Amino acid sequence: MKKFRIGQIVPSSNVTMETEIPAIFRARESILPERFTFHSSRMRMKKVTKEELEAMDAMSLKCAQELSDAHVDVMGYACLVAIMSMGRGYHCVSEVNLHQETVANDFPTPIVTSAGALITGLKALGAKKISIITPYMRPLTDMVVDYIEHQGFEVVDSIALEIPDNLEVAAQDPLNLLEIYKRLNIKDVDVIVASACVQMPSLEAIDLIEQETGIPVTSAAVCTTYEMMKKLGISPVAPIGGRLLSGRY
Repeated sequence: MKKFRIGQIVPSSNVTMETEIPAIFRARESILPERFTFHSSRMRMKKVTKEELEAMDAMSLKCAQELSDAHVDVMGYACLVAIMSMGRGYHCVSEVNLHQETVANDFPTPIVTSAGALITGLKALGAKKISIITPYMRPLTDMVVDYIEHQGFEVVDSIALEIPDNLEVAAQDPLNLLEIYKRLNIKDVDVIVASACVQMPSLEAIDLIEQETGIPVTSAAVCTTYEMMKKLGISPVAPIGGRLLSGRY
């Protein structure tokens, strides 16, 4: 039985990433022998604005150093919009910069950003056309749409719940998504992204929406977990989280 340490670089007001990602890993423990522990370092951020996101991103390198001290086996940057608000393709830059911090600290560590993981997860699902739900204000949601489309996908529709306070985002009932998604245009889409935000809870709704629509459903948190498992060199499956982690793909 092998044990892995999962490191997360987390906004200070984020409380969802440290519940949903462990929940998926724990579900995997119910079917496979590997075991996991979870370790976080935090960046200050309260309001989801471009200015706070940019200031927060500057703190990520220090967080990578701290997690590297703990010799984590994989490290995840848990804020999709912070990466996407920094400009097209920035997840590649961030992943290189964070990895270099671990190299300089004499413990090279695989890096996952939730922004990059969403792109990778959509590719794994064979998506070309998608529709997304975000909690962000409309200008930030439009940035996310532009970022995703620059990566080669067509975003057919997007819902912006326009919640600026990050703790309020975390307080949303994930089962509300069962009604919210019905406002999305999902005609001819390949994948529904039930939460393009790792702070907005969605895990309990993903499989239910997928059952109702027959369309693959994922989230930023699910994609991040999927990518973490791949970086660890273990089978990226779990009995929750839609098709991406169910083993059906």
